[in-house]
Amino acid sequence: MSASSPAFPENAGVVIPRQHFVQCASPTGLHRMAYTEWGDPANPRVLVCVHGLARSGRDFDRLAATLAQTFRVVCPDVVGRGLSSWLADPNGYNVPQYVADMVTLIARLNVPTVDWFGTSMGGLIGLALAGLAETPVRRMLLNDVGPHLEPAALARIGTYLGQPFRFTSLQQGIDMSAQLAQSFGPLSDDEWREINTPLLVEREGAWQFRYDPRIAQPFAAITPDAAALGEAILWQALAAFTGEVLVVRGAQSDLLSPQTVARMIEQGHAVSSVEIADVGHAPAFVDAAQIEIARRFFHDAGRDVII
Repeated sequence: MSASSPAFPENAGVVIPRQHFVQCASPTGLHRMAYTEWGDPANPRVLVCVHGLARSGRDFDRLAATLAQTFRVVCPDVVGRGLSSWLADPNGYNVPQYVADMVTLIARLNVPTVDWFGTSMGGLIGLALAGLAETPVRRMLLNDVGPHLEPAALARIGTYLGQPFRFTSLQQGIDMSAQLAQSFGPLSDDEWREINTPLLVEREGAWQFRYDPRIAQPFAAITPDAAALGEAILWQALAAFTGEVLVVRGAQSDLLSPQTVARMIEQGHAVSSVEIADVGHAPAFVDAAQIEIARRFFHDAGRDVII
């Protein structure tokens, strides 16, 4: 199922994406995952861009428009977010389900390999997929995330995730989204409006976040033992992946520490890193200089990224 989305203006010279949906399965039934697709649909060079915990695939509009001349860029809304379905059982909001959905998506795209750009949660999904035998992932950019996540940052995210925010106007919702994501960096009002508007929907006379608030339930239920097991699995995935990895860290990030980045470089096969000044968790990649980091990595060798 596909259609041109009226949310994308038909401006001359602007690359216009296509809106699609793919049907995926969970233990409790079927659900639809939405995704936007940019560039030539016949292009075998595919870049999959996956967003953070409470964000959407529309975070990547500027990045996708820039790279669409070379890549078929695909930006899914992870289940429970954006235009995707909500799961019947909130316990299904976990990395294994997200990986299964991405395998279904890649099968729909009908390509043997993909490159991967993952921000925060999107990076964890990519890392888990990349560590599997016969993975389709060829090269991966991890945006401010690694196998070890700092507990203080997770606690900070937990203070607002799933809260019943209601806004009297779209602008009020955009402003709150900007406040919650202020560590993304110094974005302009227009840039905040661009990436935050897709996060909001009007329901019952008020503006609310689109994502299923129940994604907070499994997030809050993670025990220290479960977190340690998940981290160990992700370190194994990193060690198993033989493709190139670029770790991008916001210099002020509270989620990804310099020590974790150093360990990733040591334990991975071909891991390099770059740090972006004046940004926390996570770099928004709407800035031209940040987009250039991704462009060079995915177009070039990706080993000598300089900013």
